[in-house]
Amino acid sequence: MVDTEQLIIEALQGNSEAFILLIQKDMEKMYKAGWAILGNDEDVADAIQETILSAFERLSQIRGKESNIFTAWLMRIMVNKCYDIQRSKKGLIFMEIVPDAPIVETEYENVEWKEALSNLEEKYRLILLLYYVEGFKTRDIGQILEIPEATVRTRLARGRKKLFVLYHEESKETTKRRLI
Repeated sequence: MVDTEQLIIEALQGNSEAFILLIQKDMEKMYKAGWAILGNDEDVADAIQETILSAFERLSQIRGKESNIFTAWLMRIMVNKCYDIQRSKKGLIFMEIVPDAPIVETEYENVEWKEALSNLEEKYRLILLLYYVEGFKTRDIGQILEIPEATVRTRLARGRKKLFVLYHEESKETTKRRLI
């Protein structure tokens, strides 16, 4: 098994297979971050595709060969692509609503996590996802989102509180329904 640093070196030397392996290592992280911002699989797939292309074109700009630096750099590109997609859709008016095909989630935890996060504002949802699900440190999240680390910590605390309140409101509703 080749380590990430070696893959980065090989990718920088023009090895496209090494680049593909690097991208595959972070694919799930890109999907989760994209979903936290965009909220639907089609837009996330577009953002991932644009991220991969952009990363390939800009690979020479990476400032280090460590795994965490590459992942943070890739996630920064992904977040920017997601925001680009959001901006491009703001002016769109949908004339016809086409129902999405139902998506069956195989992992119950992911469904519950997505449902809980979907009720939060994006600025909290993304930070909670990057911190708790992807394991990024607050410093790295600040770099990815281009915001101060103190802001990350504040949003993390507020997001936790909002999630706690939402969870307990849901629990109260469930209890009331059972009693009736």
